[in-house]
Amino acid sequence: MLLNLLPSSSSITFSKSHHKYPINTLPNRLPKTNIGFQKPNFITKPSIFNQSFQPKPTSQIYPFRFGGFPRNPSSQIVKSASQDPIPDAEVEKKSNKTLQLAIVFGFWYFQNIVFNIYNKKALNIFPYPWLLASFQLFVGSLWMLVLWGFKIQPCPKIDKSFIIALLGPALFHTIGHISACVSFSKVAVSFTHVIKSAEPVFSVVFSSALGTTYPLSVWLSILPIVMGCSLAAVTEVSFNLGGLWGALISNVGFVLRNIYSKKSLQDFKQVNGLNLYGWITILSFFYLFPVAIFVEGSQWVPGYYKAIETIGKPSTFYLWVMLSGVFYHLYNQSSYQALDDISPLTFSVGNTMKRVVVIISTVLVFRNPVRPLNGLGSAIAILGTFLYSQATSKKKAAVEKKED
Repeated sequence: MLLNLLPSSSSITFSKSHHKYPINTLPNRLPKTNIGFQKPNFITKPSIFNQSFQPKPTSQIYPFRFGGFPRNPSSQIVKSASQDPIPDAEVEKKSNKTLQLAIVFGFWYFQNIVFNIYNKKALNIFPYPWLLASFQLFVGSLWMLVLWGFKIQPCPKIDKSFIIALLGPALFHTIGHISACVSFSKVAVSFTHVIKSAEPVFSVVFSSALGTTYPLSVWLSILPIVMGCSLAAVTEVSFNLGGLWGALISNVGFVLRNIYSKKSLQDFKQVNGLNLYGWITILSFFYLFPVAIFVEGSQWVPGYYKAIETIGKPSTFYLWVMLSGVFYHLYNQSSYQALDDISPLTFSVGNTMKRVVVIISTVLVFRNPVRPLNGLGSAIAILGTFLYSQATSKKKAAVEKKED
C-alpha cells in the first residue's frame, strides 16, 4: 500500500530484505524520502523482540489523513452542538412574542378607529372637548379600579416614589390628550391625524435633546414628513389655526409622555404597561377635570340641552360619549402593552402608521372632501415615516451589532 501512495518520481530504492527485523515488529526509522509525509502512527503493543518500542501519542498531527476524517470525531460533534446559534425553544419563544405584539398592534389600530369616529360624532353636537376629555379619563380610571378590585389585573404595590415618578408622564399625557380633543373639535379628524403624523419629528428632536444621537439618514428622513404635513395643512378644506396648534401641542405632549414612560418602566420594572397607564390615567383625570371646570364649566348644561335637541334621542348621545370613553382607554391600554416591548421611537413609527388607517377610515365615514394637493401632502408625510422607520431600524441594528 505504501508503494501506491508514493509518486513515481520518488528517489526511494528498495533492496532485498534480509529480515533484519522480525515481521511483527517495526523499524525505529523509515528511509528518508523527498516528500513531506511523516511516519504513519501505527499504534501497537511493543513487541517482545523490541522492548524499547514506544507507541506514538494519538494527538500527533498528520500532514495527510485518509478520507479527510477529523482526528477526534466525537469532540467535533460536541463542538458543533455547542455552537448551535439559535435553539428551537428560543426561536419559538421569539415567534410567539412577535405574534403577540402583532395582535396588540391590531387591537390598538381597531380601537383607535372606533374612538375617533364616536369622539368626533359626540364633538359635532357637543363641542366641549374639555368635558369630553375629562370623561374619557374618568372612564379609564374607573375601568382600572374595577380590574384591580376584582383581581382581573394585579394591583401594583406603589409608594411615594412611584407616584412622584409618574407626575411628569401624567402631566404630558394630559397635555397631549386635551390638545388632541381641542383639535378634533375644530377641524376634520383626518387633518388632525395628518398633523399628528409628524410625531417622529418631535420624537427625534426631544430624544436628541435628552442625549440620544441619530445618524444623518434619520434626520433626512424627517424632512418629507415636515414637507408633507405642511402641504396638507395649506390645502386643508377645514383648516383652523386652533386645530393646527392643538395637533402640534398634542405631538409634544405624547412624545414626552412616551419617553418618560419608558424611563419609568425601567425604574419600576415590577409595574407593567397596563398598570402604569392606569395610574397615569388616574393622575391625568385629577390634573384635567379642575381645569376643565374653570375653562368651560358654565357652558356644559346649555350645551347638553342643545345636543339632545339636535340628535333627538338622548340614548344615542349617551352611547356615543360612552363609546368614546371606553375605546379611548382600550386603545391606550393596547399602546402601553406594546410600549412594554418596544422603544419610544418604534412606538412613534407604529403610531404614525396607525394614523394612515385612521385617516382613511374617517374620510370614508364622514365623507370629508380631500383635495389632490392635500392627498399628495399626506402621501409625502407617510413616505417620510417609512424612510424614518427604515433609518431607525438600521441604527438599532448597528447598535446591537456593536454591543455584540
